[in-house]
Amino acid sequence: MRKAPVSNEARLWSMLRDRRVGDVKFRRQVAIGPYVVDFLCLRHRLIVEADGEFFHALHAERDALRDAWLRAQGFRVLRVPNALIANEPETVRRLIRAAVEPMSQLGATPHPTPFGGHLLPQGEKDAVRT
Repeated sequence: MRKAPVSNEARLWSMLRDRRVGDVKFRRQVAIGPYVVDFLCLRHRLIVEADGEFFHALHAERDALRDAWLRAQGFRVLRVPNALIANEPETVRRLIRAAVEPMSQLGATPHPTPFGGHLLPQGEKDAVRT
């Protein structure tokens, strides 16, 4: 996925990369525990997921469990529909800015993860990425 992202995911990455939205740093295709998220801003603990309506509709229950696990780890999940990414990029930028704004006002700083500061528990990095 990282080498050949879906077109709307590539569009979203072009919006997020190089601190293009609110000077916020995002990384893409990041492993967090047993999951790989589309985009992550660790400072604001914000995950942005590009949502293909068809694929995610088929896996709604699985996504709900995944999102619940990520929220339990202290992350917020923002799901952005592909149609919005393709047709209304400025709306997507506003949504992301709005998601990080409350954290910026609180003076957000990186918080350690439950795994002692690592996104993955020690020793699981290779297991998740294989």
